[in-house]
Amino acid sequence: MIARRLLVTGGAGFIGSAFVRNHLRDYPDDTVVVLDKLTYAGNLQNLAQIAHDQRYCFVHGDIGDGPLVGELMRDVDVVVNFAAETHVDRSILDPGSFIETDVKGAYVLLEAARRAEVQLFCQVSTDEVYGEVTAGASRETDPLQPRSPYAASKAGGELLVHAYHVTYGLPTLVTRASNNFGPYQYPEKFLPVLITNALDDKPIPLYGDGRQRRDWLYVDDHCAALELLLAGGTPGTAYNLGGGNEYENRVLAERVLDLLGKPRALIQSVPDRPGHDRRYAVDTARLEALGWRPARPFSAALESTVRWYVDNQAWWRPLQDADYRRYYERNYGDRARLLAGSSRDAAHMGDARGAASASAMKPAGVD
Repeated sequence: MIARRLLVTGGAGFIGSAFVRNHLRDYPDDTVVVLDKLTYAGNLQNLAQIAHDQRYCFVHGDIGDGPLVGELMRDVDVVVNFAAETHVDRSILDPGSFIETDVKGAYVLLEAARRAEVQLFCQVSTDEVYGEVTAGASRETDPLQPRSPYAASKAGGELLVHAYHVTYGLPTLVTRASNNFGPYQYPEKFLPVLITNALDDKPIPLYGDGRQRRDWLYVDDHCAALELLLAGGTPGTAYNLGGGNEYENRVLAERVLDLLGKPRALIQSVPDRPGHDRRYAVDTARLEALGWRPARPFSAALESTVRWYVDNQAWWRPLQDADYRRYYERNYGDRARLLAGSSRDAAHMGDARGAASASAMKPAGVD
């Protein structure tokens, strides 16, 4: 394969850093430039293992910075845009920042890519652009009906990508992935909250009845799908990426607690967030036609993810700093205070199914 130069935006985040690490492992002739603003979820520790790799270069900057993006786009063959504000809860609190990054930032990247005549521009999006899916599974030809500011901002970025393909002939791909999980995910997201709160015997807030359903995709399987599409995807096309692992939030929370040998009584129902979608599901036939299947069984991937957080507390504990706590308090408000008041009681309430788990992953010093 001919050596390529990739610009990976948001490459210090959860999925972006996994893509960069895996790409440099699997494509030794390629070079990768990472552009990341290093906001709260961007972390250079995610790229520490390749920090001295001569094929990798990190640039601290914003995708909305036109002159910087234009300079970096020179001699680039492929752009993979992971850069985004990504959390629904945060988008409800501050929708403006999502529009700036996910829509305006996408425009800046697309314009620079058009001028530089890059070979391929890949926009990493989300299944949430389809909105709530009460039955069946969304296909790529279904209308976009986002229901949160986050989903709407991602849909807006997608529409710009489509427009640049149609109007200017820019070779583009759009990927719509289901919920990702794995190592290095910032601790505010659903699974990391479950794991880290459980390790500290803190209540686990579960919105409403906890029966919302999500499909889960292991991050390395997501990256493998992206590589397949970069090599053989059809320009101008969108592709769904899903793991085929659909679970209710409450069921997944119980599985994590069982793995850790923690009482299920830690789960605390809190008032639901506005516009909370009950279910997402995607039809992945278009991607599967190219030969893709998830490589790792869900149970094994979940166990290894839980183990990673148990073994890498030095990575995530510093991230739960004052800014994180302010966000947590702002998001949950009175709900967080109610939960804090019940934490000691919940920590001592046993559940036979959780306590008896033979695979409990108890870290040293934690009962």
